[in-house]
Amino acid sequence: MYKFWQILLLSTSCWVAVQAQSSPVGTWKTIDDKTGEAKSYVEVYEKGGKLYGKVTRLLLKPADTVCEKCKGDKANKPVQGMVIVDGLSKQGDTWKGGNIMDPENGNYYSCSMWLEPGQPNELRVRGKHWSGIYRTQTWYRIKE
Repeated sequence: MYKFWQILLLSTSCWVAVQAQSSPVGTWKTIDDKTGEAKSYVEVYEKGGKLYGKVTRLLLKPADTVCEKCKGDKANKPVQGMVIVDGLSKQGDTWKGGNIMDPENGNYYSCSMWLEPGQPNELRVRGKHWSGIYRTQTWYRIKE
């Protein structure tokens, strides 16, 4: 009977680890499109059944950098700590229906994200302009 509980505990632990890797929840390193350099860390988290993402660390700029081109309640606020991914819902293997804000220009785009099959440490993040033009970035999971 003792071995049964050990096996059950081990298999439950493995299942939880697999589930964690199949979710975008975690911290991700973003890459600058122009230079190819690591740009920031974004923490993707779940709240009320939706995904959000906030900048937790700037790698190319000082931590006190403000969003000069942002409008509304984000205008001239620090980028570090700012929520830039807002309200994505799970639809199949993709999270979408929310938006992403680019602190470089202050613009919002509709957003979708997904994990590439077999690549649980690579998150594809697509921002789409109302005109239909889109840009897809790959974010890399930070081992915590």
